[in-house]
Amino acid sequence: MSAEDLNRTYVRFAHQFLEPHDHPEKLALIGMQTRGVYMGKKIIQLIRKEFGYEIDFGVLDVTFYRDDFRSRLKMPEVKVTEIPFDLYDRDVVLIDDVLYTGRTVRSAMDAIMDYGRPHSIKFCCMVDRGHRELPICADYVGTRLPTHVQEEVLVKVKELDDEDAVYVVQNPDKE
Repeated sequence: MSAEDLNRTYVRFAHQFLEPHDHPEKLALIGMQTRGVYMGKKIIQLIRKEFGYEIDFGVLDVTFYRDDFRSRLKMPEVKVTEIPFDLYDRDVVLIDDVLYTGRTVRSAMDAIMDYGRPHSIKFCCMVDRGHRELPICADYVGTRLPTHVQEEVLVKVKELDDEDAVYVVQNPDKE
C-alpha cells in the first residue's frame, strides 16, 4: 500500500467509526503500541477536522498481558499505557497495524477489561494477513493480504519510519 492508499483508508476508518453512533461522545479510540498509536492519532485528527468531534484517545501496551510473556527469551520492552478517561459504557475501537494470530487482540481485550467495562469493543487493523490461532476477526480492515508464514507484513508510519507504506517481506527467521 502506498501513502495515498493509507490516507484514503484512514478517511474511510474515520467515517466507519462514526457511522453507527448517534452520540459520538460515547466513542473512544485506543491505539495499540506502537504503530496503532500513530494510526489512531491520524484518525482522531481526521474526525476532528472533517466532523468537528473531539473523541477520547488512549494508548495501550499489552506486553504483560501476552500469553507468551514469560516464555520469551529476551526481556520485553514495555511502553506507555495511557487511558485518561473512564471506559464504563463506552464504545471502544482498538487500533493496531496487523492482525495475525489474534493473540495480541485477545491480550488487548484483557487489558481493557482491567481498566473498566466498556459497552462494546471493536477492532480495527490496517492489514489482516490471516493465520488466525484464536477466533478473532477485525471489524474494520484496511486490506486483507493473504501471506505465507515465512513472510512478514510491515506497516510503516511517517512519524517512526519516515514513510507511510505497507510492505510484505521475507522473514529469514522463519525460513
